[in-house]
Amino acid sequence: MAKVSDIVKFRKKQKYKTRQKNRCNICGRSRSYMRKFGICRICFRERASRGELPGVIKSTW
Repeated sequence: MAKVSDIVKFRKKQKYKTRQKNRCNICGRSRSYMRKFGICRICFRERASRGELPGVIKSTW
């Protein structure tokens, strides 16, 4: 879980484009962000296992 101060800081428009950071829409985590879904890997896994993400199915090897 990201600190609230980090989430608030990066929601504001940044002065320079390079400062922009992708963050999870649910928890605010900046690492392991999945661009296609707009969430981090942890939130992705939770929602995929519950069947809340359309088009995502569980795979076994």
